[in-house]
Amino acid sequence: MADYIEAFLEESREICARIDKVMAARLVSILVETRNSGGRLFILGVGGSAANASHAVNDFRKIAGLESYCPTDNVSELTARINDDGWDSAFANWLKGGRLSSKDTVMVLSVGGGNEEKRISVNLVNAMRYAKERGAKIIGIVGRDGGFTAKAADAAVIIPQFNSETVTPQTEAFQAVVWHMIVSHPLLKANEMKWESVK
Repeated sequence: MADYIEAFLEESREICARIDKVMAARLVSILVETRNSGGRLFILGVGGSAANASHAVNDFRKIAGLESYCPTDNVSELTARINDDGWDSAFANWLKGGRLSSKDTVMVLSVGGGNEEKRISVNLVNAMRYAKERGAKIIGIVGRDGGFTAKAADAAVIIPQFNSETVTPQTEAFQAVVWHMIVSHPLLKANEMKWESVK
């Protein structure tokens, strides 16, 4: 038991040390530009990344003052779109309903980044294709090799991998580390956080 815990935490230290800081700074710049131009942030994720997307929406709205949304927060609309149009198009059609524009940014949180050939997270792939059509910026925090997100994004932080057995937990954990770092960055943070304001 202790060996696994030590190994997991050691991997976490290595991942933290190897995150691409230049790419993280690029995410901050894109989000500052999005807010300054009156654009919105649409955050997409499935599975554990959907929960992360919901949490991130809260942080970007409350801390950064950036209008933000994710499709998985409205289960009625999401399941209606899946039922009527199919899972693969659900996120793209949700973005259409949100009148995605060139001022907006789409953020993808994903373990693999989407892979059409392997039929994994095709809904993310189709959403990014639609975002490209609309001229929106695409950013991501993804794992493995970054998948389609790494190819399509204007900027993507790829969480470094050291152990094929812990790709999902490490990626989803570090999605939170990276977006919290971004949302609290002095260039993006617009509002004080509660515990930081308590003396």
